[in-house]
Amino acid sequence: MENFAMLFGEQSGMVWAALGAALAFMVPGIGSAIGSADAGEAAAALSTEEPDKFGQALILQTLPASQGLYGFVIGLLIVLEINAGMAASDGLYFLMAALPITIAGYPSARGQGRVAVASFQILAKQPDNVTQGLIYGIMVEMFAVLAFVGSLLLILFK
Repeated sequence: MENFAMLFGEQSGMVWAALGAALAFMVPGIGSAIGSADAGEAAAALSTEEPDKFGQALILQTLPASQGLYGFVIGLLIVLEINAGMAASDGLYFLMAALPITIAGYPSARGQGRVAVASFQILAKQPDNVTQGLIYGIMVEMFAVLAFVGSLLLILFK
């Protein structure tokens, strides 16, 4: 394990931690971008027929963006911990701390985007019941929140 940890020489701690931060920044962000884009397409389609529903559609479209925010916060917290003398084991620890939001954030954002797209049917046909679509989306969000809290706890209580 020590040879693996020292793969990048004396700066390996920084490299491993930076990898964790980069993954936390990128992977949930990619999922959020895709989920928000899918929901945005559905919002635009609905807006062509019913422009007065723009505000409600926008709320549904922004739901999948939260996972990218969670990943950004975790990545930022890791970046703030990086220092030149960081041990390889500390860097690997931060890489592991990033994994919950990195791994769970992507599929959660994609799934939430699909739920948002389906919820536009509620908005189009029964606008008074659009809260149901929001609740469906929030149920998907719960798993990203749990992953975010897991990563956060690992970083804060190192």
